[in-house]
Amino acid sequence: MPRVICAGHVNWDITLRVDRLPEVDGEAAIQHQTGAGGGSAANVAVALAGLRVPVSLLGSVGDDEHGRAARRELTGTGVDCDPLQTVSDGKTAVKYLVVDGAGEVMVLGQTGVNEAFQSGHLPGATLSEADVLHLTSQRPETAARLAERASEAGVTVSFDPGRRLGQRDYSSTLALADVVFLNDREAATALDECTDHGAETIVLKHGPRGAEVRASEETFTHPGFAVETVDTTGAGDAFAAGFLASRVRGDGYDEALAVANACGALAARSAGARIDVSWTAVSELVGH
Repeated sequence: MPRVICAGHVNWDITLRVDRLPEVDGEAAIQHQTGAGGGSAANVAVALAGLRVPVSLLGSVGDDEHGRAARRELTGTGVDCDPLQTVSDGKTAVKYLVVDGAGEVMVLGQTGVNEAFQSGHLPGATLSEADVLHLTSQRPETAARLAERASEAGVTVSFDPGRRLGQRDYSSTLALADVVFLNDREAATALDECTDHGAETIVLKHGPRGAEVRASEETFTHPGFAVETVDTTGAGDAFAAGFLASRVRGDGYDEALAVANACGALAARSAGARIDVSWTAVSELVGH
């Protein structure tokens, strides 16, 4: 069965649901507070496991309560955490997600050790057994070296750089990526760069307006699914997981976009960065 490796951030998320996002010098009322695992790489890995795709996770956590809880949660969902590093003298990254009634999110972060892992922490045997290496926001040098190793091993390189794309030099990784995911904000500043670097497939996430794939000289589109938005946290990660899960089982771009949009919609209508995604839930939205 096809296997995916996810590499990137593993966090502990503290979600604060508020009546509204405050203005500068303003105040909002906290209505509900929860704690759970998060981080883009971890979120994609959990969603892939829910879609029955064998998945391994490369990242790093501290040897603390949050790190142990994150590892337990990931292992419990079926994610292979053997490559996940524990830093004995470091703290697990904590993200504070402030979510308003419309599902819009503001993020406050304590970085911790979520970028302490290195390319060498991914065993060669694990990489050689994979079909896809999915990279998320991480140190550019680590991402580039992982992409190099994957390319040398004949493993497809998927890259979702996230909000740090405009702040970090990911040109070396983009030059090796086979698939690149961008949302509208990221595409506005980096689409030309991705095209110039020759990414084979560019997946554009338009949120509630669906998504499109630009592959070679062809474009594929899907309008998305209308759902009541509760929390957009992790919706992009769920989208990427759905797209990859569909592609590794042999689906074309039209089907992969439908599955990806379904997973993103399932995440948007649920609270928190993690969802219990399944092919059954996806099929109910897709209609088959």
